[in-house]
Amino acid sequence: MKCGWREGNRIQLLENGDEYYPAVFKAIDNAQRKVILETFIWFEDDVGRKLHAVLLRAAQRGVNIEVLLDGYGSPDLSDEFVGQLTAAGVVFRYYDPRPPLLGMRTNVFRRMHRKIVVIDSTVAFVGGINYSAEHMSDYGPEAKQDYAVRVQGPVVQDIYAFVLSNLPGHEEARRWWSRRRHQAQDNSTPGEAQALFVWRDNGEHRDDIERYYLKMLANAKQEVIIANAYFFPGYRLLHAMRNAARRGVRVKLVVQGEPDMPIVKVGARLLYNYLVKGGVEVYEYLRRPLHGKVALMDDHWATVGSSNLDPLSLSLNLEANLIIHDRAFNQTLRDNLTRLIEEDCQQVDETLMPKRTWWNLGKSVIVFHFLRHFPALVGWLPAHTPRLSLVEPPVQPEMETQDRVETDNPGAKF
Repeated sequence: MKCGWREGNRIQLLENGDEYYPAVFKAIDNAQRKVILETFIWFEDDVGRKLHAVLLRAAQRGVNIEVLLDGYGSPDLSDEFVGQLTAAGVVFRYYDPRPPLLGMRTNVFRRMHRKIVVIDSTVAFVGGINYSAEHMSDYGPEAKQDYAVRVQGPVVQDIYAFVLSNLPGHEEARRWWSRRRHQAQDNSTPGEAQALFVWRDNGEHRDDIERYYLKMLANAKQEVIIANAYFFPGYRLLHAMRNAARRGVRVKLVVQGEPDMPIVKVGARLLYNYLVKGGVEVYEYLRRPLHGKVALMDDHWATVGSSNLDPLSLSLNLEANLIIHDRAFNQTLRDNLTRLIEEDCQQVDETLMPKRTWWNLGKSVIVFHFLRHFPALVGWLPAHTPRLSLVEPPVQPEMETQDRVETDNPGAKF
């Protein structure tokens, strides 16, 4: 499957759960036929219960609903919580769940990290926002800063076809001799309201999202702003950012200054010397944890999605981004990120960069060799075949189930 640039779309930027959840819940409440929802995290908190309620209402009025959750990101939903949905007819699947080993979760690699909702194949949501209270601004100092888009128009058909192809019985046959890499597509007739849906998988689309970032940096003429929560990309992307800065493009990078995981800050700071000395402006976002995965270039190109710029997202996880060619959307995102930079960021200078010691120099050398060779190393790792696990509806008394016809679900392969 391969998608192209689509024209005539209506695209709206949604910031944090404050804007995202009401838009998603309203769309599901208005659903007439089908809802497909994919997400990495769904917590059983206030936000999670609201999503539960809106899906339950839709299912009870006859809407066909399919939910795909990641088995690592969402391991703790109660049987009662899920059972109420499956009893109402919601098809509920976990992506590659595995039991803990000695109390530890071992299924950390090759996760289903996408966040997609498609309603009636007419409206879709793509972004980085999960379903938990920590994406609401009133959550407190640990509330996450994040983004998603609501889109209507021809590109929704591509998104719908994609999520449908991942369901059991719809997947495409994949043969080893037909595997190929997809080049980043040129927008041959650039205009307004154009969108391109791209994704990363462990088949033919292993580096598609990274290729579009590289193409964007190569084509930039004036300015690039990248805001990414988990920034530890491969050598190619670092090199492309520095090359763009050296030819006069103003390249700004926004990373976490108050990360939800301390190791994130440690990893990013190992790259500061290379980037800053190459002319890249690096900013640490200090107001709260940054969870966004967005970027823009010049006055027309932008992307919003689930893909971080780290080894997991670029080489292992299943991800999805929407690439947008639209001046109005670009300006909206630019205004938002500029406000963040001016009001809530500190620019990285000599005082924030690791000191030039032999120890730090040694770590940097190791990091750069790791980043340079990581994609090749991943290719040598043994890859298991992830599976989809269907949650069966709760067993009802015999009187209620005597006319029910059960169907088998053989699962699906990714």
